[in-house]
Amino acid sequence: MIQLPDLAVGGLAAGTLSALALAGTLLRLRRQQSRQRAEISALHTQLDASIRAFTAEVEHLANHRVPAAARKVSHPHLEVPGPLQPATLGTPAGIALENVLLALQSEVSAQRTRVDAAAQAGMRGATREIQAALYRLQDALRGLQQRYDDPELAQTLFQLDHENEQSLRRAQVASVVCGAWVGLAREESHLVDAVTGGQARLAGYQRVTVHNHLEPGTALVSHAVEPVAIIVAELLDNALRHSSPDTEVLVSLAHVHHGVCVTVDDAGLGMTRDERERAQRLVAGDDPILLTDLGDPPRMGLAAIGRLTRQFDLGVDLSSTSPYGGVRAVLRIDKHLLSRIDPEERPPAASAAPTTRKPASEQTAVPSHAYGTEHGEAEPAGHRTAPDTDALPQRRRRTRPAVPEPAEPAESAVPEPAAEHTAGTGWPARSPRDAAAALGALQSGTAAARAGAAELPGAFTAGTDGTGPTDHTDDRTDDDRADDRTDDRTEGGAAR
Repeated sequence: MIQLPDLAVGGLAAGTLSALALAGTLLRLRRQQSRQRAEISALHTQLDASIRAFTAEVEHLANHRVPAAARKVSHPHLEVPGPLQPATLGTPAGIALENVLLALQSEVSAQRTRVDAAAQAGMRGATREIQAALYRLQDALRGLQQRYDDPELAQTLFQLDHENEQSLRRAQVASVVCGAWVGLAREESHLVDAVTGGQARLAGYQRVTVHNHLEPGTALVSHAVEPVAIIVAELLDNALRHSSPDTEVLVSLAHVHHGVCVTVDDAGLGMTRDERERAQRLVAGDDPILLTDLGDPPRMGLAAIGRLTRQFDLGVDLSSTSPYGGVRAVLRIDKHLLSRIDPEERPPAASAAPTTRKPASEQTAVPSHAYGTEHGEAEPAGHRTAPDTDALPQRRRRTRPAVPEPAEPAESAVPEPAAEHTAGTGWPARSPRDAAAALGALQSGTAAARAGAAELPGAFTAGTDGTGPTDHTDDRTDDDRADDRTDDRTEGGAAR
């Protein structure tokens, strides 16, 4: 039988062991709690650092990356800065930030296109009204040119008409860049007339020299006449603006395998590689054209060329350097845009450059008589044309046929109309100054003849009734004389 003291001792021992075990457990719990508190504190510190880093990254995104991404939409050569912490690349946060930039660029591009389209629509409407007013002014000036015979007034009207042509060209180019139609529908015309018409729309057109190596009668289909004239005018305008005023701009028209090429060479400053590449992209017409890409103020010439080359299947190349150190611009016109006009029935304008090629009939057979000579009479040696078709043309003086004695016609005879001159077949090309001088001489002679006719009212009226001779020196109508005063101008506005 166990005694009471032994039980007490056992109970105390058990209680002591339990207390020790509980104390150990409490000590472990305290140590574990301390470690957890340390871990929590470290996590708090790490979280605060992450928050600060993310905040700095977002601020960097807002202050630097977003503006750069927006500028890159209009300037693709710019670089967008990367994140502050390269370690974020590829992480969910980094991917989210990159998606923000992509969405921003897409929206900026869409809004930019929409705003530019609205601006182009507004400019189209404004230029349409300006073009209509300039066309009305052009018709009024031409009516005044045909109405009045005063040489000084005619010269002033020619100058005003030329200034109006330049303003009309600028308005037309702006409307083409904004997506409008070229504004004119012309009939089939000689290609050299289209080139001359484009030359006439520029200030300083006297510096342009045209060498025509086309076959006689080479023409453009109707819908290609005005686009070619606009493109030639813009290429010549660039050549004239970026070359010295004492240099010439040379234009060459020649046949190639796929059609015809119009080559413009200047002796100007030329272009750097980046400028040449940008100009080639503009004239190619492959990329959409925005007004904000054309500078301030906008330079619309090359952009208009790009619109027209895409619409009318033309080709322009600016990648070459001219032999004179400037820029060589080549306009290629394919065969499907070419036509043919009989040069005998519809000769080119008198101001157009004469061709250096002979007609096919003259190349295969020797003509029976030369131009301006009697049948069977040999042509003067000093005015013969070299047989080589590639040589420069040698112009021949035009001789007037002998005036027959006026015969007394029968009562029923009807005076024949005056024969039309075939401009461009044998006449040398006249400069605008020579044309103005000839116009002044014609008008002075007309005024003197009218004064003489007023003093002798019966001197030039007899002949139809058999009572006297009839004078045939001025049997044309007023419209024919007006046509003679404007024979140096092409349909699109030739050099004046």
